[in-house]
Amino acid sequence: MNLDKLRNITRETHEINIDPLQTGGRIPEATKANLVTWLDGYSVCDFCPGSLFGLKTPPIKLFIEEILPEFLGCDQARITHGAREGKYAIMHAAARPGDWIVIDANAHYSSIVAAERAGLNIKKTERTPEPEYLITPEHYKNAIEEVEDETGNPPALALVTYPDGNYGNMPNVKKIASECHKHGVPLILNAAYAVGRMPVSMRELGADFIVGSGHKSMAASGPVGVLGTTEEHAENLFRKSRYYPIKEVEMLGCTVRGMPAVSLMLSFPYVQERIKRWEEEVENARWFSSMMEKEGIAEQYGEKPHNHDLLFFVSEKLYEIAQDHKKRGFFLYHGLKKRGISGIKPGLTRQFKLSTYGLKKEELEKVINAFLEIIEENKSLLNSQ
Repeated sequence: MNLDKLRNITRETHEINIDPLQTGGRIPEATKANLVTWLDGYSVCDFCPGSLFGLKTPPIKLFIEEILPEFLGCDQARITHGAREGKYAIMHAAARPGDWIVIDANAHYSSIVAAERAGLNIKKTERTPEPEYLITPEHYKNAIEEVEDETGNPPALALVTYPDGNYGNMPNVKKIASECHKHGVPLILNAAYAVGRMPVSMRELGADFIVGSGHKSMAASGPVGVLGTTEEHAENLFRKSRYYPIKEVEMLGCTVRGMPAVSLMLSFPYVQERIKRWEEEVENARWFSSMMEKEGIAEQYGEKPHNHDLLFFVSEKLYEIAQDHKKRGFFLYHGLKKRGISGIKPGLTRQFKLSTYGLKKEELEKVINAFLEIIEENKSLLNSQ
């Protein structure tokens, strides 16, 4: 057995990271300094009273009973292994195999897989054509009515992605929730790219459930997530086992039993402060998008003006260079890496997404200049030159 590759697993890091999966999950130094003692196995269980959610040391009970519900704008909350686990728990508790769920056309694949695992039939909404790919309340109305026409009953659930992980579009959740409730359909808010990056309240948006991602957007070391709901749905979602009355069935008794849960709590004061700068983050994203287009680097797809840090670009110019470059589509990745920038997946040139979250204006200027330099270096490969 060759174990050499397991003895020293390292990760390459760069000065600027624009990966949407990581920008909101960057852990502050103050959090890192406290995590070492929580690295061992079930490290939070030293003083367990029988349930993770009753733990006072570390203060998980305080976090889920007081702090997290206020932050999420819900009545009851839990820590989960991630947003997808939260979605599955909701679907499994609130619907039965064979029921229908309406899901937006921009949904993350994990929403679909969670519904499949719960045995649900899936009705996807429509969306507007490119380049916006918008999801509207009318799309939900139509999808719900299609299920009613086909089955004689409304769907058991609906899910909206806020924002979606491809284009960073922010649908009108209030109106979507209103449309769902007209038909008696509870709404799940998948806020994996919202909770922790920006102010978001389940209650204010009118949703019945909310899920978030600690490692994507709450400066935590994952996998870890958060889940919230109303009192109306809490009794069913957090129901106890008949055989182990202290354990919650949908949480499989306990969820995150180690360092990720602690990192979520340690980073929380930092996260709570940084969401106050959300308007500045949106301004930076809009500026970056405008410069990418102004300089002829790429065109931004998705809603405009944009309302989130996650941006999707299409670049015919970079794609054209890739056709004859000796490194093919990998030239962009290597060109950015050489300039201390990571986050765009290797091999992508025509379509790629990135995030401006947490970056200063001068750092964003450096990214713009890096794109321009890379294009200039390879201008001989452009047919227009």
